Amino acid sequence: MKEIRAIIQPHMLSRVREGLEELSHFPGMTVTKCRGLGRGRGQGGSFVQTEDELQYHDRECLIIVCSDEQCSEIVDVIASKAHTGNPGDGIISLCEVAVVTRIRTGQTGPDAV
Repeated sequence: MKEIRAIIQPHMLSRVREGLEELSHFPGMTVTKCRGLGRGRGQGGSFVQTEDELQYHDRECLIIVCSDEQCSEIVDVIASKAHTGNPGDGIISLCEVAVVTRIRTGQTGPDAV
């Protein structure tokens, strides 16, 4: 099993959700608001020092736990639906998940997803 974390622009969340809901088996997701600072400080970057509060950009963080077989399809959907071609589109990371337990049913492993 894998955990997918995607940090995307807030205005792209609806497009990403709609794309994921079109998959044959979408396992669901958790969405949290987050703030961050990208790499835009180097040559050609657009970073401008201002007040601390304005330094960070609002983003949405998606967390999805899925089977290994679904992982690449989900990543492809997120990447295509969140893409604008502009700096700040976000990142997607993958982690291996050792154990998942569904609290309501007690199911563990792939059945819990």
